[in-house]
Amino acid sequence: MFLQNERGLGVKNGTLGTVAQVNAQSMAVRTGGGRSVQFDFKDYNKIDHGYAATIHKAQGMTVDRAHVLATPGMDAHGSYVALSRHRDGVDLHYGRDDFANQDRLVRTLSRDRAKDMASDYERADPVQSYAERRGISFSERVAAIVRKVMPEKVRDLFDGLRLSADGASDMDSGQRRPVPDTPERDRNGTGAERRETEAPERKLGEDPEKELRRVRTRALVRHARAVGAIFEAQEMGGKASPEQVKELREARRVFEDVRPYGSHDAEAAYKKNPELVGEAAGGKLARAIRALQLETELRTDPSRRADRFVERWQKLDRTSLRHYQAGDMSGYKATRSAMGDMARSLERDPQLESILAIRKKDLGISFESGRRLGLELAFSHGIDLGRGRGIGI
Repeated sequence: MFLQNERGLGVKNGTLGTVAQVNAQSMAVRTGGGRSVQFDFKDYNKIDHGYAATIHKAQGMTVDRAHVLATPGMDAHGSYVALSRHRDGVDLHYGRDDFANQDRLVRTLSRDRAKDMASDYERADPVQSYAERRGISFSERVAAIVRKVMPEKVRDLFDGLRLSADGASDMDSGQRRPVPDTPERDRNGTGAERRETEAPERKLGEDPEKELRRVRTRALVRHARAVGAIFEAQEMGGKASPEQVKELREARRVFEDVRPYGSHDAEAAYKKNPELVGEAAGGKLARAIRALQLETELRTDPSRRADRFVERWQKLDRTSLRHYQAGDMSGYKATRSAMGDMARSLERDPQLESILAIRKKDLGISFESGRRLGLELAFSHGIDLGRGRGIGI
């Protein structure tokens, strides 16, 4: 597969061909259109194995027979593109680790879009949002104060929702309990009797979409709390307890059930920005949801992951140089350690490593050493392949 447009050769990014002849200096390729293309590697080397391609690359492509590997990041648009590239036949493959059954496979491949949206999760309640926008800790006392300045219509939304001091509500457990009656509520005739008659309208299961948003939100918050507990233990210089590890595993399982790759994408986001853990654990989900969306796109689009890798690597390289020139050895070591973590991560991602192999100059590699790319990065920049911050299991 050709990976870069080249008018002189008559090829474009995504052009497929069959290798007719190859040696250490040059290659001859017969393209799908029947043309013969010859080039020296010193003039053009933007090529990769062409036995598989991303759906994005496959748009406009036609083959005799196609094999499609379904992944949790797909949606109806991507599925249509992937399943309509063939002339004679197509086989759809999927893994049981990604899709427990064919029903889940069908739901994923036929959904409107694959991105996390705020509407996929339960809305944060107005009282909490009001407090959070002003940087106020969301406790029972603050909620009571905020209610006094909120419109009556908004206050009525919280009849029967008791808030605890840590910001969790009874809705977190799927239950609605009445709050004690107050004289003001009794005078208005909106006390416990009204709450008891309204409660059945919110029974679980009556609105499947609403219930799914609620379950997905609880799963996201629970997982963030489990990750936060382990991060906190690590910051204290200790290790996660068996109970914390068990809770993280269970939280991952629950999250995966309602959002495939949910815990994987969330933990990738948390490692890059640990502040998101506390926000999500406290119910402030907007930034966490955006981070989840980005991680999904990075996971499902290899070329975008490569761009992001190069961008972050170059940024860290510039930052480490500034630290060194300023005599900030602590900052210098921290950035170099982060670069080592990035280089080491390529050992677990051969697809990304393959794409980055043609972008060595962008990564500051000036000559070939014959090593794997991760080792070549470490060798060229004189850094250690250190251990980064992990979840612990």
